[in-house]
Amino acid sequence: MLRLSKKADYALMAMKHLALRGDGSSSAREIASLYDIPIELLAKILQRLVRRGLLASQQGTRGGYQLARMPALISVADVIQAIDGPVTVTACADSEGSSCEQFAKCNVRDPLWRVRERILSALGECTIAELAADQPPSSQPVEHAVVLHTHS
Repeated sequence: MLRLSKKADYALMAMKHLALRGDGSSSAREIASLYDIPIELLAKILQRLVRRGLLASQQGTRGGYQLARMPALISVADVIQAIDGPVTVTACADSEGSSCEQFAKCNVRDPLWRVRERILSALGECTIAELAADQPPSSQPVEHAVVLHTHS
């Protein structure tokens, strides 16, 4: 099963929040409070994003975090890899080059590496700007009318 880590989820939530803020900045405490994220964990995530050049931080009373570049120039892949490291789908595809007992005879390694490349490509094409453009559904229930047409 392919699944993002909770840290990557939180990082993407923070990045979307900051993209929606435009030129404004937000504190870690503000973001954590809005999305019910543990503040200590979010602070570490935001610092990692700063170290990777995806966020900028400013100290002081008017300080906080903001995107380091335009949201359209930050991909989901950038954020995920900044938090979780390289995306892998098989043990033999990790960055540590761990050896597998079946490496020499494996008949799915190369196809799975191609799957990994497709996943990375898709994540690389999706940007923080796209995430920010996708508004959450309204909390109000939507009533749909079903109209049946009959021919006489």
